Amino acid sequence: MPYSSFTIAQVKRQFQIEVVTEPFFNNVPTLTPGEWLTTLLAKSAPLAVTLGTEKVRSSLDDAQASELIIAPLLFEFRELLDRQVSFFSGTDFSIDLESGLNGVCDFLLTRSTSEVSIEAPAIIIIEANKGELNAGWGQCAAEMIAAVKFNQANGQEVPTIYGSVTTGTMWQFLKLTGQILTIDVTEYPLDPIDRILGILKLMRSIERQSWVSAIMRC
Repeated sequence: MPYSSFTIAQVKRQFQIEVVTEPFFNNVPTLTPGEWLTTLLAKSAPLAVTLGTEKVRSSLDDAQASELIIAPLLFEFRELLDRQVSFFSGTDFSIDLESGLNGVCDFLLTRSTSEVSIEAPAIIIIEANKGELNAGWGQCAAEMIAAVKFNQANGQEVPTIYGSVTTGTMWQFLKLTGQILTIDVTEYPLDPIDRILGILKLMRSIERQSWVSAIMRC
């Protein structure tokens, strides 16, 4: 079955994962976006808020909403990191068909600067269903497990995989260490943008320093 079919209960049962809920980001540094992104989101803020409602999002393609909100932010994140990450959209990330770890990621960032193919370790972002963040936990967790397998297959053992579930206007974060999945149930709003960018940078910094990978489910 595809990633989107997983619930958090299925992930716990199939992969013997223990789930705990607690915040794990403290003293997050900010990362100031370029003026172009600030201007763009300021102009589209009313639309972004509207797209965050289930009523409107149910009538729109998820990609339309994510491209208006998430893609520009991720593009700026890539620029702020001097293009030391690669940015993929709508990319297949099928890792283990027998386990159901297969499907397409709406957004995917990798540590590699190569834009030809996905290279480990990976940062993955996909769209949440109708703005219900907790409905995306299962899919995010399944993709995080797939990332573990992907990194192992590519000779890059990493102790922790980070993840995120986002509607674009609201963000939640997860991390997987061994068999323990920690979910920060705090809902972080898009504004201030520099905090979300700071969290992404922190995840990236940890990955560079400690070979920690990050996966985010949107």
